[in-house]
Amino acid sequence: MPGKKKGITESEDRNGRPAGSDLVNPARIYAVSQESRFLDSTQLARLEEAFRLWSEASSRTDVRASRKRILLIFLLIRYTGARLNEVLALDLLRDIDASECSVRLGRVKGTEEGSQRRVQVSSELMSEIRTVADDLNLSEESDSWLKVDAGHVRRKFYERAASCGFPQDLGSPNTVRRARAIELMQGNMPLPVVQRVLGHSTPNLTASLVTFSDEDIHQVARHFVERESRRKTSARNTFFGKISAVRKGDIQSQVQLVTVGGDVVSTVITNNSLTRLGLKVGSLLAAEVKAPWVILLKAQTAPSCTAENLFRGTVTQIIRGKLTAEFVVRIHDGTELCSVVTEESRRKLDVKEKDDVWVMFNSFAVILHVD
Repeated sequence: MPGKKKGITESEDRNGRPAGSDLVNPARIYAVSQESRFLDSTQLARLEEAFRLWSEASSRTDVRASRKRILLIFLLIRYTGARLNEVLALDLLRDIDASECSVRLGRVKGTEEGSQRRVQVSSELMSEIRTVADDLNLSEESDSWLKVDAGHVRRKFYERAASCGFPQDLGSPNTVRRARAIELMQGNMPLPVVQRVLGHSTPNLTASLVTFSDEDIHQVARHFVERESRRKTSARNTFFGKISAVRKGDIQSQVQLVTVGGDVVSTVITNNSLTRLGLKVGSLLAAEVKAPWVILLKAQTAPSCTAENLFRGTVTQIIRGKLTAEFVVRIHDGTELCSVVTEESRRKLDVKEKDDVWVMFNSFAVILHVD
């Protein structure tokens, strides 16, 4: 391997698969050395603010217009995880859909039409993108407005990182792209969706019992970016998927959904709720389970139990309080499940961080949400 670089290093083969490293993150998209560093969400926000202040810091109209182009390039990489060459190839009129709050990426010279992808952004960011574009007096020649020399863009990214006191390599376009991927994964976006957003193949999707279309993935991504912009809710204990089966009884119905990661989640709801929500096989929805209803068990083999929902995962965090303790468990596709137990139960469990455990909850503990 060439000389070791600081920061997170992307090691992919020609097919976009990770080539191996000291530590591979759950998405299997990036190989991350244990000594690697990257900008977290707070630092990315500082870098974004530095770009904004810099873009307005000149009294010359032409200089401000040039800087706003760089700001727009940064915002697109920051929130779509796009490659620099993908952003520089954008046509601001054709590739940005304000009504759908989406950006079409991958329209790079020499690539096939099928390699393009649509990435969701928040309505708040879309409004800002349109404002910046309006400030640039966008004309019909919209495909040339972001045709900026890539070397010049990288230098401006390095300068803004340095102005924040960060090592300049952590502010490069590629590193900002990778930091976005990590941010999405830490926000518990389903890994196949992260892979699609980043432009990687999604082998996890083919393992599912239900097919997820581009529009389905788009809807899941929309939920996450809008929630992210509001910063009001947590993604823990939330599964996203399609209904694969409905078994209707006289009072209640059992509903099964296949998640984007290929897992099956079972829930029981009233027939009235089934009708009111308009649920049927193929419906896309979110399933949530409250932390106190999640049970943990440390065992080598799957336990015999009455819980219909059973997952194997790894404990990533334990937060202890005077009366209760919180366990965070990450399952195979990166989804985080949180369990709250009494401090006495925590001692009996004898579970430590990095231990493998079984996570379980019954069908009556699951709440369905339809956007």
